[in-house]
Formats: sequence, structure tokens, C-alpha cells
Amino acid sequence: MKQRILSGLFFGLIISSMLVSSCTERSKITAVPDWAIDAIWYQIFPDRFYNGDKSNDPTIETLEGTWPYDKQTEWAIMPWTSDWYKLQPWELKNARGFYYNAQLRRYGGDIQGIIDKLDYLQDLGVNSLYLNPIFESASSHKYGATMYHHIDNNFGPDPQGDILIWHREIAENPDTWEWTSADKLFLKLVDEVHKRDMKIIIDGVFNHVGLSFWAFEDVKKKGNASKFRDWFVIKAFDDPATLENEFEYQGWYDILDLPEVREDENGPCEGFRQHIHDVIRRWMDPNGDGDPSDGIDGWRLDVAEMVHKEFWRDFRVWVRDINPEAYLTGEVWWENFRDNIMFDTSPWLQGDIFDATMNYRFADAMLKAFVDQKNQILPSQLDSLLMFIRANYPENNQKVLQNLMASHDTERFASMMANPDRWIDHASNLNYDELFEIRKPTAEERKIQKTILVFQFCYLGAPYIYYGDEVGIWGADDPDCRKPMLWSEFNYEDERVHVFDLKRPIDKVAPDMELFAYYQKLCNMRNSYPSLRRGSLEIICADDEKALYGFERQYKDEVIRVLFNLSDRDCSIDFQNYFCNDKSSWCPLPISPRFDAKIRAKSFIIAQKMMN
Repeated sequence: MKQRILSGLFFGLIISSMLVSSCTERSKITAVPDWAIDAIWYQIFPDRFYNGDKSNDPTIETLEGTWPYDKQTEWAIMPWTSDWYKLQPWELKNARGFYYNAQLRRYGGDIQGIIDKLDYLQDLGVNSLYLNPIFESASSHKYGATMYHHIDNNFGPDPQGDILIWHREIAENPDTWEWTSADKLFLKLVDEVHKRDMKIIIDGVFNHVGLSFWAFEDVKKKGNASKFRDWFVIKAFDDPATLENEFEYQGWYDILDLPEVREDENGPCEGFRQHIHDVIRRWMDPNGDGDPSDGIDGWRLDVAEMVHKEFWRDFRVWVRDINPEAYLTGEVWWENFRDNIMFDTSPWLQGDIFDATMNYRFADAMLKAFVDQKNQILPSQLDSLLMFIRANYPENNQKVLQNLMASHDTERFASMMANPDRWIDHASNLNYDELFEIRKPTAEERKIQKTILVFQFCYLGAPYIYYGDEVGIWGADDPDCRKPMLWSEFNYEDERVHVFDLKRPIDKVAPDMELFAYYQKLCNMRNSYPSLRRGSLEIICADDEKALYGFERQYKDEVIRVLFNLSDRDCSIDFQNYFCNDKSSWCPLPISPRFDAKIRAKSFIIAQKMMN
């Protein structure tokens, strides 16, 4: 394994008065939220985070309405601590294998589980939460919604009582909407988050819905007579005079499980737009008093490039009208997946659409520089990759980009370390490559992970943690990246099973508390030094010959410099070049390795200048 060096550029400081106290309506819409500059993001996949209430666990009946659509005769909640690839008795009986059964698995994570672990998250040092979809849906991932105006009833304390409330409502009429037990518990979560001076955003999936979405159900039932027929791309209605069902519609990426919302040159049709506007108001100002403090702090918008920009412009106005400090981030990712070409997301960051996007370009650069062996890039090439964003994205937005390494849509951060020389999110699953390394990372690979983390927490933008990365979870791409969270209170089975019965090591499974402590130190460091959040960025080194890369962050009198050795050999450095020949005025930060004139192989130096 080889380690690499990173880069940066100089940026002006964002004037907070523009962000916070702008007196014009336009600036309220265009400015990025000031709090997002200080964010450390933590993503939660609710079903796999923590089961805080076993009484609300999904049942076999709740599997109806989602893939694989077969009626299950035997099923059970998965044991939280079981070997990931090991088939449970009910899975063995249906004889359909791991990948069929993985989509049927439910672990019982819920809203109470998130509330129970808020102290853990606060202790870690994160301050901004992003929740994968939590709206009612039959699937484990919840990306195919049944409705947007209720939290999934199995995430709340009274699933059956919530169903009775649904049946009293008229879904298209917000005047009839009530608050279910799951809704109320989610609002309690929002309140508990805010009491800790933290923020929370949720997933908005408005390009497609689930098969059981209330309006789509109406179209299936009433055909051309449905008032919601224009909400979807209907190719043919059923002819009731024939035995055959001719109903045909467009699914997202031709996936019929996810009916696609119809759009014109302005985005979704008026009826659907109004419904989304009502949903926004419900979750951003729940009691409707004009004070958004009891609501969510923003949205992550799914497959945002597949929804017309005009809709997102209206969406931003709706959101900022409720909360001028709300944060909007979009998933704008693959322009051409086959050829590994990511979008230039700057068109979505011009002040009238999103504040940020999920910065997969950052992860791509880190893998090419720190993990790849045969295809390792040079420091100057790393700088070019990072320069693309610095040159093309607005300065304000760069500071609030979500700089992630992994998510629910990629292989785990830890497993990236064990699988060099591959494109991110490509062939990172045993279904595509049975030789993909599913083992626990080695100690050397963990060192590389830690070095990337230093870069992530020091570089321009907001660091982003996918749940469990901080305790060392490893795994291939979906579904393996959605393993249940590792908690110290549980004893986990060893991982010894391979999907295809190939030889693999037996790996002990337990939270890596040493790695947790490292994440904790990094969070504390970023929270303690304004320059790492709000400072300018200047590249101080991109030396291909020495394989050195370094950058400086500066805010007022505080200066922090970071140097990385990208090679697999020790490298001596000249303090006169990198520290102005004044070593006494610089001191190592708590996260630093030994502070001397040599950067060890696979290591870094990070230091603060002591100002008078």
C-alpha cells in the first residue's frame, strides 16, 4: 500500500454577515447557511443504526409491497450480531441465496434508537445528522415511498395505531393530515438534536415513488379517471374489458418498483409540486407558527440531476421562505457511470438551487492518491483533481460541500483501503467481482484510512462520516455497506462465511475503539480550530519528485499547515521551505505524529503556527 500527499488553494474568507443577516430576499435565498460551514456530517441508515424499541419491529406482513414481491411464509427479524453472509433458518428454507434474502432483511433500527444514541454522537464530536429516507415505505432503504407526510410506522412506538390514522386521512388534502406516533417521535428527535446544538436534515426522494404510493395506487385502480394520472409517466391504461392487465408505466431507470414522476420543462406537474410544497411545510415548521426551530434544518435531495432545475429553484424558495438558514444538498453524481465520469455540479451551485452537493469527487481523488498502487497518481495530479472544484465551484459553496469517503451507495471506507486500483462504486460487490476483498482491513490499511481522514478533516469543505466508519465497519457495495452498526454492548459473531464459499479469513467483529478515538480527536481538532472550518486554503507543496503534498489553512491569526508523504519511503523535509525556517514558532496539533524534520512513510505532519 502507498500513501500520498494532498493539496489546496487559497480562498477568501466568507463574510458571515452576508450569510446570516442579509436584508434582501435574494440574499436569503442565495447565501449558504453559516452553520453549515462548521458542520461535521454523520449519515444514519435508520434500520441498521440501533433498535431502541423492539415492540415496533417489522413483521412478515410489512414486507408486502416491495421487492421481491414473493409472499413469504417464514421470516424473522435478523439477529443484530450475526455473521453478515450467514443465512438464517428462514433464508435457508427458501433456498434463494444471499442476494435475494438481503433485500428481505430487517434489523429493527428505529427513531428511538437514534434518540438513544445521541449522546454517543455528541461524544464523537459530530454536529450535523443526515438521515436516509424515513418516510413510510415497505423497503428497508425507504427510497420507494408510500407517502411523504408520515414517518414509517415501524420507526415509531405504535405501528397499528398509526395505520388507523392513515385511513382517516385524505392523502392529497393536508388539512386532514394528523400526527402519528412515529411522526411525534421524530419531532422529539428533532427537538433532542436541537437541544444539543446539532442540526438534522432528511432525505427527499421526489423523482420517483414506491409502488404503494397512495396516488399511484389510485391511478392503478381508476385508470384514466384518476385525478393523479398526470403525476406519473403512464404509457397505457388497463382495459377492464380484457382479462389482460395492459397498465404500463415508466419506472426510474426502468425499475418498475419505482414509478417515475412525470416532468415537463418546469419539472413535476402542478399537483405533485403542490403536494411536495405541503410536505416541506409539514416537516420544516410542524406547528405552523412561523418559527422553524421545531422542524428539520434542511434536505438531502436524491438523484437531483434527474429532476428539472426549475423545480429545484422553486423548492429552494419554498424552503428558504420557511427557514432562511436551511441547508440544501443534492446527490449529483454520475454523468456517465460506464466511463467513470462524474458531474461537474457547479451548475447546481449558483445560488439559486443547492448550497452543496455530495462531494464524491473528493473521495475519488483520495482513492487515487492514497490507496491505488498500480494506478497511483502524482501529487501534481492530485492537485489538479482538487483544483477542478476550486476553479469551478463558487467559493461560498466549497466550504459547505459534503466531503465524504463512503455512503450507503458505495463500498465501505475501510474496504476501499483493501481494494486498490478500482474505480469508486464500480465492481465493488461480490456479484460483480467475486474476488473483491471482503476481509477486515490490515493494520497498514487502517493507517492509510487514518491519513485520508486527516486530509478530510483539514481540507476545504465539511467532513462527512457514514455511520459505523468510525468504529471500523468494513464491507462491499450495497447491500454489504448497510451492515448493522457495531456497538460495544453487543457480542458479534465472527465473519467466516463467503457468499460463493471461497476461502476467506475468519474476522473478529467488534467496534474498533482505537479508531473511534482517532475520529473523536479529529472532530475535536476541527471544532477547536476555526482555520480548519473557515480559513483560506493555499497549496504549499505538490512535489512529484519527493512525493510530497501540503496545504495551509489560515483564519485571522491562526495558521495550520499539513504535509503528506505519498510514497512508501521516509522523506526528509526542509523546515526552511515549509515552516519558514522558524521551527520554534510552530507546534504539532494533538492529532500529529512525532514532529520532526522527517515524514515517515505513510504519514503526515500537521502543525499550528504560534502567533504573538
